[in-house]
Amino acid sequence: MALISSSSLTITSSSNLFDCKASSPQCMRLTTLPSSLPLLSQNHAVKTNSHYRKIGRDVMVMATGDAQAEVDSTELPEFVKSIQETWDKVDDKYAVSTLIVASVIALWSSTGLISAIDKLPLIPGVLELIGIGYSGWFAYKNLVFKPEREELVQKVKETVNEIIGSK
Repeated sequence: MALISSSSLTITSSSNLFDCKASSPQCMRLTTLPSSLPLLSQNHAVKTNSHYRKIGRDVMVMATGDAQAEVDSTELPEFVKSIQETWDKVDDKYAVSTLIVASVIALWSSTGLISAIDKLPLIPGVLELIGIGYSGWFAYKNLVFKPEREELVQKVKETVNEIIGSK
């Protein structure tokens, strides 16, 4: 096991406080560092030493097992646990990952397509009128009278049961 020695960098300065007046912008005077010290190599040495000390701490934590106690003390939200359980139950993780990536790409490209259509001068207004007309027709055909409403609710329930697979 190698021992890492670190030298500490100390910067000393003498400060003389002056009477801070409106005409004097300086309230403190600091002495400069000696030019014989290369500042870049000292910073590099300090960063390197602190990095190796951190690695040493991590190794000690892993060797003593304290890291597991820290992980157990923090509780994960319930939905994260359910997602982890669902992911563990998946048999073909490659296919599911591919579907997720494809869905993100499709969502991103459809957003770009919609924003491109929105920039055209006449098409957004026409599409809005078509949407309003279809919504009015759908409401009149399926929501105004009670038998049609009940039939629509029954169709929705059947579709949900087909998708979920339960009755």
